Amino acid sequence: MSSQNLRASAQTIFRAALDAADPRLAVRRTLQRIGARLRVQDREYDLAHIPRVFVIGFGKASAAMAQATEEILGDALTRGWVNIKYDHRVPLSSDRIHLHEAGHPLLDENSLRGTQEILALLDTATADDLIVCLISGGGSALLELPVAGVSLADLRALTDALLRCGATINEINTLRKHISQVKGGQLARRAAKSQLIALALSDVIGSPLDVIASGPTAPDSSTFADARAVIERYHLRAQLPAHIVAHIERGARGEIADTPKAGDPIFARTQNVIIADNTLACNAALRAATQLGYHALLLSSFAQGEARELAKLLAAIAKEIAATDRPVAKPACVVCGGETTVTLRGTGKGGRNQELALAAAIEIAGMPGVVVLSGGTDGTDGPTDAAGAIADGETAARAANLGLATRALLANNDAYHFFAPLDDLLVTGATGTNVNDVMLLLVQ
Repeated sequence: MSSQNLRASAQTIFRAALDAADPRLAVRRTLQRIGARLRVQDREYDLAHIPRVFVIGFGKASAAMAQATEEILGDALTRGWVNIKYDHRVPLSSDRIHLHEAGHPLLDENSLRGTQEILALLDTATADDLIVCLISGGGSALLELPVAGVSLADLRALTDALLRCGATINEINTLRKHISQVKGGQLARRAAKSQLIALALSDVIGSPLDVIASGPTAPDSSTFADARAVIERYHLRAQLPAHIVAHIERGARGEIADTPKAGDPIFARTQNVIIADNTLACNAALRAATQLGYHALLLSSFAQGEARELAKLLAAIAKEIAATDRPVAKPACVVCGGETTVTLRGTGKGGRNQELALAAAIEIAGMPGVVVLSGGTDGTDGPTDAAGAIADGETAARAANLGLATRALLANNDAYHFFAPLDDLLVTGATGTNVNDVMLLLVQ
């Protein structure tokens, strides 16, 4: 099989992973209405005895989730407010749900205003009403109201410092939750008087409810002490706004009440449901690969760590398969899911998936019949218009012919300007979903 055909196979497999994580399908699988009965897994809600149904939401996939929810609820829907990322708007069949655009990954004034509108809607709900909450990755930026004394500029500085230091999403959310009025179960606290159904599209490894979008409707397992430990681990004390550090210190000393924990009665009327995650996408990739004639293997859906290091591991597996047909025989497709990190050392443009593909291009240089694809299921990798990139054994040589300094571009975290001239960026556009990243290794 030619390199071009191998690349086409990789993109077909990646598209299958995206299709499986479609948020509309995920909502329809989970939220089912038959007459006046609304069923969510093993629970039923009698719409005939619920005076009002409100919909709230936030995240990269929340617009598509709102679209499906509106169709399912129909005339039972009273009103809704959903915070979405800019340029992620979808058509709705009525004006009952307002789609409010706001900033991501750095929140903006619209993020704060949209959150205030959601809280205002919750404040109108009574004990007899039902709230359907739509949560997806990116919700940490699209739902936020900081504690008193912390400004929008402070929040931006916090997010920027955490992204640059290579902190994991769990660590980032631990800090976010402890300077927020809505994260870490605190949105559920605000809605505690009503029935609450929270449908979550997971972008977090292992899908812990308290981490997805910073866990606004779930008991929080992290503490102020954990937040302080993140600051110390990455030596962030001097880089963070003094207001944030002071607030975390007061909380760690027990001077401020922590986020609500498991067993808190505020969660008595809350149903949290994971409707799609990275495992779903990876399994779809496996099926697609098998249908294309590959021997398919799921390496892990829990991949994390530095993108460059995972690239080295995938390259090592490629060499093993090429030499010994282990751990899976040729033609082989190894699927890996999760979310890597990048410690920024340069000033270039790119994202974790592009960086992984660039590092892989170096490691597999000169190997025929090998392709590595790495892509974000949301269609956006870092601050770029690409979901990721694709590389093969000829990529480094093609780059050299164009005068591209491959290793220098990697050192500068400039993968975007490596792959763009090669036309090897993976461009999907906004997908409407977000269930982490999918990485593919194909060996012919």
